[in-house]
Amino acid sequence: MSEDATGRRPSIRDVARLAGVSHQTVSRVLNNHPSIRAETKDRVLAVMAELDYSPNRAARALVTSRSHTIGVLTSSATQYGPASSIAAIEAAARERGYWVSTANVDARDPSSIQAGLAHLVAQAVEGLVVIAPQVRVFRALAAQPIGIPYVTLQSTEVDPGHALSVDQIAGARLATRHLIELGHRSIYHIAGPQDWIEAEARMRGFLEEMSDSDIPTTAPVLGDWTAEFGYYAGRELLRVRDFTAIFSSNDQMALGLLHAIRDEGLDCPRDISIIGFDDIPEAAHFWPPLSTVRQDFAELGRRCVDLLLGQGSGEVDPAVLVPELVVRSSTGPRR
Repeated sequence: MSEDATGRRPSIRDVARLAGVSHQTVSRVLNNHPSIRAETKDRVLAVMAELDYSPNRAARALVTSRSHTIGVLTSSATQYGPASSIAAIEAAARERGYWVSTANVDARDPSSIQAGLAHLVAQAVEGLVVIAPQVRVFRALAAQPIGIPYVTLQSTEVDPGHALSVDQIAGARLATRHLIELGHRSIYHIAGPQDWIEAEARMRGFLEEMSDSDIPTTAPVLGDWTAEFGYYAGRELLRVRDFTAIFSSNDQMALGLLHAIRDEGLDCPRDISIIGFDDIPEAAHFWPPLSTVRQDFAELGRRCVDLLLGQGSGEVDPAVLVPELVVRSSTGPRR
């Protein structure tokens, strides 16, 4: 925004004076009021462009009771799934004329969660999205009133009534069933961290599919989502090599497994099949290209914003999105 000779930024009254209208008229233009004539609106907008004027969002919210802002409370913004969810929400919000304000909190600290929520509420956000993969975050939120519409992107028993999520159990079953249909019976599962909701759901899906197929299982290996963990877990498992396939709870750990297999002089999928979860952009370019499970983050973001803005009723199922199996070269028939 430009400043005048005194260093003062242009105000709504400056716009009104140069456009030859009242400041109330300028306010109506800003709020797209239907009573404003087209020629008046064009004149006001032209002056706003000339002055490089934009309204103060907080002040506008006080007048209109609308901030056109959605808040996102997250404790894992650096991980692929949460980061993709936030990007999808931002894109969907922009299409509706909204902005997104994000507060990244420490899931281990209830006071950090409370402070993050207070920060977003102080910005007069019109709705809240909670992207927190740990159950303890939801327990901390349940202990205090939120007071605004909100949606959670993880399905938990703590707050099931506000959940909009991808069916992680169904996705894990898809991945496991794919390996079983290829003839594999000795299948390991590299799971995510124990306190992550999605890791627990994917492990449950794996175990359910194996049980329904009457195939014995070994205890899942608890990982940390990183390629480094996948590599060292793979090296340890290959010392015994009592398996023909591995379902990794995410693509990064699958990348580490592929590295370990190659370091042992083995071939994927001829010797061992690997399937991941998430379909990160690089998954198609691993060697070999990784079979995985794709989550539709763009659709998740659209439904999330629709629900928060009250435009999803009757149009979409707010509860669950079904993921998609993506078959590439890292999985093959048991030999």
